[in-house]
Amino acid sequence: MQKRDTSDIFRQRLLALIERSGLSRAQFAARAGLDRSTLSQLLSDVNVRLPRTETIARIAARHTVSIDWLLGLSQQDQVAADIVSQMAIEPDAGSPADERLLSWHEEARGFKVRYVPATLPDQVKTEAVIAHETGRLDETAAKAWAGIARARIIHAKRTEHEIEVCSPLQGLEGFARGEGIWRGLAAAERLAQLDQAAKLVEDLYPAYRWFLFDNRERFSVPYTVFGPMRAALYVGDMYFVFTSTEHIRELSRHFDNLIRNARIQPNETAGFIRSLIRDVR
Repeated sequence: MQKRDTSDIFRQRLLALIERSGLSRAQFAARAGLDRSTLSQLLSDVNVRLPRTETIARIAARHTVSIDWLLGLSQQDQVAADIVSQMAIEPDAGSPADERLLSWHEEARGFKVRYVPATLPDQVKTEAVIAHETGRLDETAAKAWAGIARARIIHAKRTEHEIEVCSPLQGLEGFARGEGIWRGLAAAERLAQLDQAAKLVEDLYPAYRWFLFDNRERFSVPYTVFGPMRAALYVGDMYFVFTSTEHIRELSRHFDNLIRNARIQPNETAGFIRSLIRDVR
C-alpha cells in the first residue's frame, strides 16, 4: 500500500468516525485532544502525511476504534478487547455526592446529560424524602445530599449545560398516594416534595427538562448518559459504566425512544405534579 493510499484511507475513516460520533468537528477534536486546525489539516485532500503515532493512538482510544482500522490495515473497527476494556463495574454507588458522579458531570460539561432515575430525580428531592428513601441518612447528611444534587441543575442553567430526565408517571402517582417505598412518609412531607418538584422544574426549564412516560407502554432501568463520554447503569449500590461509542449510542437511542413516547412533556410536568396534590392522604 502506497503512502498516499494510506493517508486517503485514514482521512476517509476519520470522516466516517466523526459522522458516526454525532459530534461537531470542534467537539470531536476536543475529545481527541486536538486543535480544530489540526483536525482540519488531517481532513484536507491535499494532505498526504499521516499524523504522529501518538495522535493516531489518541484518536483511536478516545473514539473506541482500533488503530489498524484507522490505517486501513483491518476491516474491523473494534476488537472484543477494545469493548471489554471500556466497560467497568464501579462499586459503592448510591449517593449524588459520589466523587465519580461529580467528575462524570464535569467531564460532560457542554454536552447533554440524560437521566432515568431509580425513583424521583435526585435533583428535585427534599431532605425528608432523601432521608426516608435511603433509610440510613441523618438530617444533616440528607441536607448535604440534596444540596449537591440541586447545585448540579443550577450549574446546568448557568452554563447552558442541559439535563434531560425521563421517568414513569406512575412513579409520581404512587409517591403522591404514599405507596411502595413511600409508605410511612407523612402526607405533609409528600406535599412539600410535590410542591418543591413543581417549582424547580418550572424555574429551571428549559435547562432542566423532565419527561414522563407511561410504564405500561415503556420500561427502563435507571441509567445516565453523560454526553458522548460515558454511560452508567445503576443496579443498586454499583454502576456498570460504559465508555464505548456503541454502548453510549444505543443507550441514547433508548432514551430518545422514551422521549418520543412520553405522555407528559417538560412544559407540562409542573402542572401534572400539582394535579397529584389531591391524591395525597
